[in-house]
Amino acid sequence: MKGWFGSEGLFEDLSERIRSGIASIKSSSSKGIGFVIFALFILVVLISTRWIDRVSYVISSISGSNAVASKQYFHHHTSPNSQPITLRCPLNDTVKPTCKRRTSIATSPSPSPSSSPRSSSALLSSPSSSSCPEYFRYIHEDLRPWNATGITVEMVERAKKHANFRLVVLDGRAYVEKYSKAFQTRDVFTLWGIVQLLNLYPGRVPDLDLMFNCDDIPIIRSSDYGPSKPPPPPVFRYCKDGATLDILFPDWSFWGWPEVNIKPWVKLAEEIKEGNKRVKWEDREPYAFWKGNQWVARTRQDLFKCNVSNGREWNARLFTQDWEGARRSGFKGSNLANQCDYRYKIYIEGRAWSVSEKYILACDSPTLLVNTPFMDFFSRGLMPMQHYWPIRPDQKCKSIKFAVDWGNKHHKMAKRIGKVGSDFIQEEVQMDYVYDYMLHLLTEYAKLLRYKPRKPEKATEFCLESMACKASGLVKTFLTESMARSAYDSEPCTLPPPFDPKELEEIAERKRKSLKEVEMLEKRD
Repeated sequence: MKGWFGSEGLFEDLSERIRSGIASIKSSSSKGIGFVIFALFILVVLISTRWIDRVSYVISSISGSNAVASKQYFHHHTSPNSQPITLRCPLNDTVKPTCKRRTSIATSPSPSPSSSPRSSSALLSSPSSSSCPEYFRYIHEDLRPWNATGITVEMVERAKKHANFRLVVLDGRAYVEKYSKAFQTRDVFTLWGIVQLLNLYPGRVPDLDLMFNCDDIPIIRSSDYGPSKPPPPPVFRYCKDGATLDILFPDWSFWGWPEVNIKPWVKLAEEIKEGNKRVKWEDREPYAFWKGNQWVARTRQDLFKCNVSNGREWNARLFTQDWEGARRSGFKGSNLANQCDYRYKIYIEGRAWSVSEKYILACDSPTLLVNTPFMDFFSRGLMPMQHYWPIRPDQKCKSIKFAVDWGNKHHKMAKRIGKVGSDFIQEEVQMDYVYDYMLHLLTEYAKLLRYKPRKPEKATEFCLESMACKASGLVKTFLTESMARSAYDSEPCTLPPPFDPKELEEIAERKRKSLKEVEMLEKRD
């Protein structure tokens, strides 16, 4: 097989020549002559093999992976003066819990057409020395449809028919009006995350009014709105695609998913990190692994044609999750931290996007990601062949087999993809950044409001006490485990500026070239 990565060692050989050439230049007394000779050699290689575009992409990918490896990640800290966050429930179960009023560092600012929340620098003691991860820039893109018009109360009211609940924040307190039951406890844990944000950044979340839908499939289609039509209703949701305008928000499972015994992200991410150390990558099963609910979507049912039991070896090991059996055993055989013992992990969409994405990427086995139009808040920062290996949805089996065969022949490159993807999730999607994303998103959203939010007549206050004191079982366990213990004593990371159109075009083109190149490699094989 010839091409971008070519036969075993072809890319490595070129890389080694480049490194050797650079080293010889550094050691040479005739640096100018050495550089010219070396540059001519590389130019001949590139022209003769038509690698100019491909090598430029590979170099940019490697630069990206090195940047990930060397980035100084920002972690919030607390000091002895940080405000403790405590949960005190009534000793008598018949007594209704009351929301404790927690001291704010500053009064929550109310947005208006002509003003924005006060500068954060006056509110917290320790400034941030870190820019937020690049994917935070998509906050500006999600809110762009309302930049010119702002958001009126009429727009928010039009979103009511799409929402499971309405959230109003006033002076740092959360009021919720529920419209319809969300699936399982998605709404409970989403609201719990918002309550944690209010406590972690007391006085920092501005007054706001929003509608939230906890379903999978985005529904605010961009084709239904335009210059000659009313602005779209703002609806917050966990995922979207390129044809929809839903506003992305971190999903409920960051605080736990009790129905399937998936722990809060802080604890589970650490367990997966430890699980990565148990078996060296070379000693793992040399196949692609997936386990889950195959019946939730046709594309997952189609994936099972790639199992070895169907008469041909496609290098995939696929398992259906027995939900009832798993529940009876307390999900003992479904610990995600114990599923990093295959060299490759498969990610495939469900009804739309799937929360499994972060758990799969967190393993340092390369993720074979079946290309999907759906995205969540962080996945827009992923780049094919840097963070994951793309799989063609119309040729899943052949594509998976090729990816595994290639990785088993090119250990260094495969391991690099796995490590970069894992580092991205473990570091750039750590809970500190999840909360900062929420804060920046809600702050920027509140700036667009063209009215002063008011508490809905049927809304009730949601707080630690009202949510956790009456909870039971795994719900209560995960609520208390994911509860913040003290307020942040440092500023959030600094929100990067919006993309300009050219930058978005360049990102899209880079992804397109990468996907096309992999497709060409598969066809040549």
